[in-house]
Order: sequence, then C-alpha cells, then structure tokens
Amino acid sequence: MLVLAASLRAIPRERLAAALTTRELDHSSVRDLFDLAEALTATDSIDHAVDRLERPSLAVLAAAAATSDDAGWTDLGRLGDELRGLGADDLADALAADPASALERLEARLLLLRDGVRIHVPTEIAARLDSRLDDDLPSLESLAGHAPPVAVPGDRPDTGLLDRRAAETAHSTVAATAELLSGLAVQPARELAKGGFALPDAKRLAEAAGVELDEFPRLVRRAIEAGLIVRDGPVWLESDAGAEWIMLGTGSRWTRLAEAWRARIPAPLRELVVRRSEALSSSSIRDDVAWYYPGGGAWLRDGMDRLLEDAEALGLAVAGEPLETASLVLSGDLAGAADRLSRHFPKQVDKVYVQHDLTIVSPGPLEPSLDARLRTFAEVEGRDLASSYRVTAASVNRALAAGDSEEGIRAFLEEISLTGIPQPLAYLLSESAARFGAVRVGAADVSEAPARASVRSEDPQLIGTLLVDQSLSSLGLRQDGAHRLLSRFPPDVVFWGLSDARYPVAAEDAEGRIVRLRRHHVGHAPTPAPRTDPLEALLDRLAEADVEGGTEQAWLARQLEAAARAKETLTVTVRMPGGDTADYLLAPASVANGRLRARDRKSDIERTLPISAIAAVAPAPAGS
Repeated sequence: MLVLAASLRAIPRERLAAALTTRELDHSSVRDLFDLAEALTATDSIDHAVDRLERPSLAVLAAAAATSDDAGWTDLGRLGDELRGLGADDLADALAADPASALERLEARLLLLRDGVRIHVPTEIAARLDSRLDDDLPSLESLAGHAPPVAVPGDRPDTGLLDRRAAETAHSTVAATAELLSGLAVQPARELAKGGFALPDAKRLAEAAGVELDEFPRLVRRAIEAGLIVRDGPVWLESDAGAEWIMLGTGSRWTRLAEAWRARIPAPLRELVVRRSEALSSSSIRDDVAWYYPGGGAWLRDGMDRLLEDAEALGLAVAGEPLETASLVLSGDLAGAADRLSRHFPKQVDKVYVQHDLTIVSPGPLEPSLDARLRTFAEVEGRDLASSYRVTAASVNRALAAGDSEEGIRAFLEEISLTGIPQPLAYLLSESAARFGAVRVGAADVSEAPARASVRSEDPQLIGTLLVDQSLSSLGLRQDGAHRLLSRFPPDVVFWGLSDARYPVAAEDAEGRIVRLRRHHVGHAPTPAPRTDPLEALLDRLAEADVEGGTEQAWLARQLEAAARAKETLTVTVRMPGGDTADYLLAPASVANGRLRARDRKSDIERTLPISAIAAVAPAPAGS
C-alpha cells in the first residue's frame, strides 16, 4: 500500500482523475492518499476493475502477480519469460517491443505500477487474484491460451428470405426514429424527475412512431446514442445532428444508427466476433464475449442483451441469428452493409395523389425533403409503406403562421401531385388564407401586468367563443372589452394554445404587424447546471491534504501510520549522530507526538524513534 500511495502522489491530476473513473470506490471516505490507496485495494474495488478487464490484460496482470516477490515487485524480463512459458508469445512479444503500450490499460486502472523495467503489483491485488484464479476466473494457463477454434461451416442456407425480413425490420426502425424526431420537433417532451419521458409525451410519441409503449424507451435510447435527440433542461428536443439526419435517405439514416451501435462494441471484441462470423449465432456471440471478458457478470449480460436487441432492430440479426450485414458492420464496412440491406428497402417516391377528401396519399416512402415540406401544412394520418396526410384549416393556418403562403403551398402541391389540386382543397387553401389572422396574439402592455399576452379580434362573437371555450381554460383568458382578451401567459404559449384549438390565429408585434412563429425546436448541446462532482471534490481534498502534510516529515508519519494499521514491516533508514545512516527492519506499532514506536524484527526489541531522525522508509525486502 505504501508503494501505491507514493505512486499516487506522483500522478498528475488529469491522469489520476481518468484512472479513478475506471474504479469503484466510496469517494466520501477518502481524505488523503493513504485512504485512496486503501480504497483502491479493497476487495470490491479490485473485483470491479478485474471483472472489466479484457482477457489479454487480465493474463498479463495475473502473470505479473505470479512472478512478483513478497513485496509485490517483478520485472519485464521475468514477466516476459512467464508469458512465453505459458505459450502467450504474442503477449510477450508485445511487452518486449513496447512495454508502455502493453501495460497501459493496467496502469491506467491503477492495477499495477511500472518503474522503468520494474513492475509492482500491490500485494492486496495479487492476493485477490490468486483467490479467484481457477475459481470464478479461469486459471492463469487458460487466460494466456489462445481463442477457441472456429467451427468449420457447412453449406450455408439461402439467406435471401432472412435478408428481406431484416430489411423490413430495419426500415421500420428507421421510420419510427424519424417519427420520434418529427414529434419532438413539433412539441418537445418533458423529462421526469426520476428520468424518462413524461407518460403523456411517451404515449403521444409512441403512437406517432407506431411502436408499443414498452418498446418506446429502447427507441429513445437508440436515438440518444446516435446523437439525434438531446436533453435541454427539463425537455427533450431534436438535436442539430437529428435535424440533418431526418433529411437523409433511408440508407444514410440506417448507416448513422448502425455506426452508433458499432461504436459501443470494443474494437478487439469486434475483431473477435468477425473472426467467427462464418459460424456465428447469438449463443456463439455470447460465448465470444464471455471468453473475452472472463470476469464479466451482470454488467456484461445486460450490455449484451442491449446490443443484441439493437442488432435485431437494425436488421443485423433475425431471431438471434446474425446475418452477413452484421459482419460487414463489425468489420467497418458500413457502406457495404447499407448497400446490402437497402436493396430490400422499399423504393422512395417523389409524387403523391391529392384526393377530393383533402387527403394526400404517398404510394411509397416519400423522399425525406418532400415529407418534411408536406408536414408543414398537413397532418400525418397513416405512416406505413404508403403514407397518408390530411390537410385541414388548422394545419394550413399553422403553416401560414410559420411564414408559408397560399401561393407557396399551391406551387409545391402542383409540383408533386399526380392528380393536380382538387377543388375542395383549392377552396380550403383560399378560405384559410382569407381567415388567417382573424385572431391576433401579441404582448400585453406593461401597465396591464400580471397580464403578459393580449388576444384581439374584430369579431366580438369570436372573442366570446374564445372566452367560453373549455379547451382554452388553461390559458386563463379574461375579457378586456368587446374585442380583446388578456392572459397571464407569454404570447407564444397563448398563440400555440389557440393554434392547437384550430383557431385562425396570427402573432403580431407592438405595431400590429404579423410575425412568424416556428414551433420547430432544435436542441443544442446543453450546458450542464453547475454541481459538485464527487471525483473533483475528492481530488481537491487530496491536493489540500498533500499541501497541509506536504513536508517530508508529515509524509513519513502518514506512511508509518498506514504501515501500523496494516501491520506491515518496513525498512526504516535512520540518521545517526555522526551523519551516517542505519537501516532497521521495523514493524510500526504507533505514531504519536512526533515519535515512532515499533518492534525491531531482527533484535526483537521495541524501539522508539523521533520521526525527525528518520530519513526514509521502504517496504521490507522479500523474505524478511
């Protein structure tokens, strides 16, 4: 522990912070470096780190522990010889060629320390490893062994049917994700204090995406991992990347989701799975993962469940059987995977049928840019291979309020319609444009506080209708003359409330000019609210303790106290009166009032020494 504490003292703050993020410990109980060393060598912390080690790193750590002396020291030569004796020539060669890289993962997790060619494995870590090897962990010989052989595949069945089924699932996942983003663009979703979307928003978005409510969290998680939606304060929004993604074709959309899935799998594990891809099944993937992470437990099983669920959703596997597309993705050929899968995607169309009942039917998946434009003035009614939209007075009013025009809508429909613009739709557009702005919403005068919004109309009957409309009761409208209402809510809240209630509303500025409001919110990377980071607080305490006890005498005292608690024997170098030094093999008993009380292991007597006379302490030599 003394060696570990001294090494922790020399590690720069940034590197120490990165190392501690990989370890599990109680931050609040750590007051100084010795407390930290003790926490890092606690059984739970060691197990947490060891269980997340890849097999090659675990083999090197176990070999280093096996070749260490009683004080925990070995060297690169002994470690390399041990690995070669176990048949792990590749690990030994890597160690000889670049020791820093070969030991980097273990050093970064504070599981071993390196001093030139010397390597130190804390005795607590070595003891814990020894108790687990050949028990719940494989033996050292097994850890150093090669990967299990790959079964030779027989004749592979025709996968055409599986490919088509996978493509259908992948297309549905992409379409559901697009609907999720479209729904968030129209109306953000509220985040619950305990996490997750508020139930009304979850139901609304799940229905729009065409997924069951229990499947909805997985849809959201995939969108978050792909960076398509972000949390901004208490709400979830479509992200900048999501706004770009939704304008891509289906193949490119799928590629982004597959790329996010692949990024969650460690590179060596991807290579391992690809190596076995010719004889791959869900169980063999789990076997590969279990082999590669010998200490994996619930964290590994849960992670695999998520990866395989997402593989099914992305069309990389069907009923637990990975397809060639999965191998292409894992090997990095995302373009090839997308090309193979998209062959079975339904072809996108750029024309629609506009019907007399005010519906618009797309005979196939509509090109994303056309779909986005159509949604600005029409409601989505059915979302499948053939989508349908409905134009209503409210939807047209919404488009006009956002800055569109009757002429712009007509021109767009004439461009994409295979049936022209039927007379009922032409009449609806004209009537909606004529009625647009019959109700105006603007900011109330400061003198009218607490009112913040003003609602006015030249039609007093319409004002009366607004006042008694129960669907608007949440806006708290109150009358202020025959042609005017006031609300304590901001103008944009009142505007969208009236718009959702299908009134021909327009927003206006202080001069009465119509202004355009857009409901499409795009979330940017949020600035997290300032809060105390337990890890940063721990590092601050360590720095403060080192400053307060930064003298060599204070540092020696802490080393001696730690050795007394751990009942360790030390080599204590003492300054003699003539200026010479002498080494004593001492087992510290207590440190108080600037003096050390310890038992001399060689003469078997108790000694009391002033700490000011101690020049240095070091672990006792092996065998003492």
